[in-house]
Amino acid sequence: MINTLIVFLGAGIGGGFRHGINVAVSRLLPGLGFPLSTLIINVLGSFLMGVLAEGFALRGAAGHPARLFLTTGVLGGFTTFSTFSLDAISLYERGETMAAVGYVAASVATGLLGLIAGMTLVRTVLS
Repeated sequence: MINTLIVFLGAGIGGGFRHGINVAVSRLLPGLGFPLSTLIINVLGSFLMGVLAEGFALRGAAGHPARLFLTTGVLGGFTTFSTFSLDAISLYERGETMAAVGYVAASVATGLLGLIAGMTLVRTVLS
């Protein structure tokens, strides 16, 4: 139960940071027409996940509550792309190159297909 609360609180903070970046980018570059804030969030989240994952691994703190709060909570609320990036690189570093490539390809392709399926369902039902 406490771990769920830790993740819940972290995700709220991460979501707040994500919203802040979205607002800041839209104010600085109105009418850009390119999802720059999402790109910034995904790259920054992936960078921070690398820093945290390696830091916790080198310190032997894999099960530490701070890791759960910061990675699953804050970064999970900020962007799940950081977890996707960590999973892909972890496969690659374990020598599972084909699995890493397959994971990346499957994640992108099925993610896009899932979005299209969801949009099609709503358009069909509400049309």
